[in-house]
Amino acid sequence: MQQTILHMDLDTFFVSCERLLDSKLKKRPILVGGTGDRGVVSSCSYETRRFGVHSGMSMKIAQRLCPEAVVIRGNAGTYMKFSDMVTEIIKLDVPIFEKASVDEFYADLSGMDRFFGCYKYASELRLRIIKETGLPISFGLSKNKVVSKVATGEAKPNNQLRIDFGLEKQFLAPLSVKKIPSVGNKTAQALINMGVERISTIQEMPLELMVSAFGLNGKTIWKRANGLDNPPLVPFHHRKSINMERTYGTDTIDMVKLRTSLVAMVECRASQLRRANKMTGCVSVKIRYSDFSTYTKQKRIPYTSADHILVPLALELFHTLYNRRMLIRLIGISFSHIVGGNYQIDLFDDSEKMLNLYSAMDKIKDRFGDNKVMHAASIGAKTIGGDGNPFDGSPPIVLAHRTQ
Repeated sequence: MQQTILHMDLDTFFVSCERLLDSKLKKRPILVGGTGDRGVVSSCSYETRRFGVHSGMSMKIAQRLCPEAVVIRGNAGTYMKFSDMVTEIIKLDVPIFEKASVDEFYADLSGMDRFFGCYKYASELRLRIIKETGLPISFGLSKNKVVSKVATGEAKPNNQLRIDFGLEKQFLAPLSVKKIPSVGNKTAQALINMGVERISTIQEMPLELMVSAFGLNGKTIWKRANGLDNPPLVPFHHRKSINMERTYGTDTIDMVKLRTSLVAMVECRASQLRRANKMTGCVSVKIRYSDFSTYTKQKRIPYTSADHILVPLALELFHTLYNRRMLIRLIGISFSHIVGGNYQIDLFDDSEKMLNLYSAMDKIKDRFGDNKVMHAASIGAKTIGGDGNPFDGSPPIVLAHRTQ
């Protein structure tokens, strides 16, 4: 049976949500993102792009390029509700799908040709989403996730494109190497410096040459350029979660120790989310008293993976939950409602400086271990490492970070 993968992407998602809320914004240039001195563009309308504006750009620069743009700080909770609406529609109609981010979905339609016709089915699903939510959405349909994602990009705005089996290389050939998923600016520039500007050139190159130039990533790029890469679909589950707990050797009521442990655990798991390109939509805190009675409290939140959002929330839940004033035996945290996606939805509150800080922290942890950089508030949680093992005793980099 031939595999058929659908990729769907909500067009300029945050902008589209704002236009649903205020019809006066239709066809106007819009910038959504941080509005502070160091704010970043999280989403921008197509009307701003002809001025050179793009997401991830400094808001100040974007406003200079397009001074007539309407600037909106945005509301992550509102966007999460719209995302959930689309998710529920897809969940009712598609047996296996992946929620790659708040505005991006994959679905396995393999075998549906026998009954409905995959393209007809995908078209009807897209129209249903548009009708029921009012949000514009585009899709690409092909034999794998990579080609379908590229096809969606070519179909935009608010359109659809099918790449028939066997025509993947022909479709990809004339496109810029920048269109290959996972090829960032640095890799694209390296390819261009080699004289490789179009995907067709990579298709003509031997695999060994790409591996020689870019290592294992070169093999991935070559396979994607040839329409051969076939990453698996990760089925969506609302209750997927990650957690962490600490059981104390001696039951304690030491609030400094409890807070320190909690901050360290949140910091560890938030870093894990970011490095896996994931975000959480629900935070839970758990405590077990010395008499073994156990209590949990949770809260739904806009999707995030940011320490400075998750740490205060976990502490708030803990202080709400801890009301018996008994000795505590165990404390734990859990992140659930996990979806794929980057840190973009947090850009309303944060600056380029904050985004760069998290990136630098995670790179240090990747290279030297989770215990090598931490917030000041988690110093002292000596048994909380990324793998649950004790710290090795060498001094970490300490970040002064106010939790509340």
